Amino acid sequence: MQAGAACPCGRLGPGRKALSLAQCCGRYIGHLDDAPAPDAESLMRSRYTAHVLCDANYVLATWYVATRPDVNVEFEPGTKWLGLEVRGHRAIDATHAEVEFVARYRIAGRGVRLHERSRFMRDDGRWYYVDGDILNP
Repeated sequence: MQAGAACPCGRLGPGRKALSLAQCCGRYIGHLDDAPAPDAESLMRSRYTAHVLCDANYVLATWYVATRPDVNVEFEPGTKWLGLEVRGHRAIDATHAEVEFVARYRIAGRGVRLHERSRFMRDDGRWYYVDGDILNP
């Protein structure tokens, strides 16, 4: 993906113009040690983008250690990610937040819609994905 291309997460900037990957999630992916996501929504968006880019290292590194799977993250070959809609972001307190989103993708010609309410936790200054609940469409 080219650095000037629109970020897969779909975040808009001033004038409702799509932010580039470099302006958006690219600031965090590949820069975990020096540029962690500043809030739960930004982390969730960057994790979506990491799925689009098939960056398993970022997905695992941003998953809270107590709930992270013991196996490597594997991406289904041929998956085409179609878009992300963030429906809500709620700070519960200074170290806990929830993000509700819908991610759409196509696999083997079949459209899939993932609607989830994800939980995030801030630990030692960094946000991590903890787990989530799949919601009915």
